[in-house]
Amino acid sequence: MQAIFIILGALAVAVGGYRWYAGFVDRKVIQADPNRVTPAKMYMDGVDFMPTSKYVLFGYQFKSIAGAGPVVGAIIALQWGWLPAMLWLFLGVLFIGWVHDYVSGMTSLRCDGLSLGGLSYKLISPRARLILLSFVYFYLLLLAGAFGGVIAGALIKLTSGPVAMLVLAAAGALAGQMIYRWRTNILVTTVVCVVLALIGIKLGDMLPAPSILGASLAANKFTWGLFAVVFCYISAVLPIWRFALPLNYVAFYIVMFGLVGGIAGILVGLPVVQAPAFTQFTIGIGPLWPILFVTIACGAISGWHSMVTTSGTCRQLEYETDAKPVLAGSMFVEMLLGVVALMTAAAAMPFSQYKEIMTKGGGAGPVFATGLSNFLNIIGLPLAYGKTMGTVIIIVLALTVMQLVLRFMKVATIELVGDYTPILRSGPVATFIAAALTLLLVQTGWWQYLWILFGGANQLLASLALLVASLWLLSQGKKATFTLIPMWFMFITTIAALIYTSYNLLSKVLTGQVKAATGQSLLEATIGNGLMGLVALFLVIAALVLLYDGIKALRRYREPGAAAAAEAK
Repeated sequence: MQAIFIILGALAVAVGGYRWYAGFVDRKVIQADPNRVTPAKMYMDGVDFMPTSKYVLFGYQFKSIAGAGPVVGAIIALQWGWLPAMLWLFLGVLFIGWVHDYVSGMTSLRCDGLSLGGLSYKLISPRARLILLSFVYFYLLLLAGAFGGVIAGALIKLTSGPVAMLVLAAAGALAGQMIYRWRTNILVTTVVCVVLALIGIKLGDMLPAPSILGASLAANKFTWGLFAVVFCYISAVLPIWRFALPLNYVAFYIVMFGLVGGIAGILVGLPVVQAPAFTQFTIGIGPLWPILFVTIACGAISGWHSMVTTSGTCRQLEYETDAKPVLAGSMFVEMLLGVVALMTAAAAMPFSQYKEIMTKGGGAGPVFATGLSNFLNIIGLPLAYGKTMGTVIIIVLALTVMQLVLRFMKVATIELVGDYTPILRSGPVATFIAAALTLLLVQTGWWQYLWILFGGANQLLASLALLVASLWLLSQGKKATFTLIPMWFMFITTIAALIYTSYNLLSKVLTGQVKAATGQSLLEATIGNGLMGLVALFLVIAALVLLYDGIKALRRYREPGAAAAAEAK
């Protein structure tokens, strides 16, 4: 099988799904209205609610939802073979992923920009808001820990990344100043800041981390875990326009260069897929069902997207008709990124090299950087430059999500306990606690287990977001079959995955069979296993309670006249 056929298949799914299925739902069910006033205009405050061009917002949305998820998940999933991973990416995004993103976003848009917590209070019950906020907090902790582990593993092995990443951050800060303070033309801003970021990639080759920090410090996991949380803490406490939004905008172009360059390398080089189509049903991290469906936690379907969309993007949409290209369009492009990432592991290197890097070479980050550099080399980029670009892409994708996670954890902390503990009403204090917990999880957790748990929590959140979206559709007198069927599939699958993984982790702790990963002490590994297992168990219980309340709400909205009563209310 040549990789080009898989890429062409992905393009066909993206274009066809966006044009026909998304177009049909938009016209017949949602009926977006360009004349309806959006929350961004209604509540404009210059902080969270601010009308933003769909062209800027598309880059922000894509970078915010993608993170490292579609890259890392697809590369890990190759352990089952390329065929199961490809099918889940194609079918997941077509029937579940874009539906989740678009409909949850439109639900928030039509409900004054409410976040998931507010929507659950409005559409399910007051208790649901408290439970969902608790669920979201621990889910976000797992997400930050998983991405922090990816960053630490990548920066230990890929030493050209830190300087390149810092230059990119400076370019993002400059972009914010040029757009929002100096009112510079967007084209000029884009050219200046993207060129600066590309120069930074070259500087990363010239100034590797060991030459600045020393070999021992540059190879220390704690160093890069601390780097990640400090970077994200600064981003989380600054106004979104000052750093997070412009950084995502500039980084979007770097990611697109890598994505388009990788596709071009495949089209020119016509590499053959070297990995097997299928290996075996059960691998080291678990069976194909349910674990594959939470391993690829982005690119097919991701609950994180509903967090970003309802808490951020929908408060910046200038027109309702911008929602389809920004929300659904970003999801289809994320699937393309996942497929390219799959090919960097399956077609850009022998399967034996992939397995060696996964076990001894730092994991999915170095696999992606190595494979992408091979594709970029086909179209003329030097291997070293391409590897640094791949490193920057995987790191900035992970950091983008982490900085938003800390911002959301800050909000969740204030809403959950701010009334009882006044000091936690302070944004910097709440963010510091979230950053400290994240660093603890990065240091004690094994990255593959962290990834599976994050994926399970992520897909479980997606099912809950689909439940909320279904309730809104029913409250408006609209059909909700196309959201309810995916909701049930994701809920059953992810509950099974979390129970399976939680049992494995806690049983190892109780029977003394914990094994330390590279760079870990046995005590750290034991703490990490116990913490991850308990968090997973809590998420399962919280999700079951939410489902119980949700089912009662579904019955309520299906009663005769319920939709009209809800609309009048």
